[in-house]
Amino acid sequence: MNVAKIAALALALFVLAQAPVSAQTTEDQARIAAASQPRYGFSDLRGIGVGLTILGAAIGIGWLTRSAVESMARQPETAGNIQTAMIISAALIEGVTFFALIIIGFILRTY
Repeated sequence: MNVAKIAALALALFVLAQAPVSAQTTEDQARIAAASQPRYGFSDLRGIGVGLTILGAAIGIGWLTRSAVESMARQPETAGNIQTAMIISAALIEGVTFFALIIIGFILRTY
């Protein structure tokens, strides 16, 4: 390509890139500025909710594991069944935790 075609292409891209900026009115600029301001309220509680959710899941899985290990120590012949039940229960606890984190993230995001 020659220099004239490259310059024309660059000019066209520059003009197209500037079109949305020049199309904004003062009302649009005010709306965008208001939307970009941080909102305080329930969304501040997301961090606390996430922390409590993860803490609860960790405590629950810890108790589950402790009880399963104690049961396996008392009855070693049933260790396989107890371990399987423990893994399934831990997976269910993690699933509930995951959904709780999604709810905290999306539902409280709107407030």
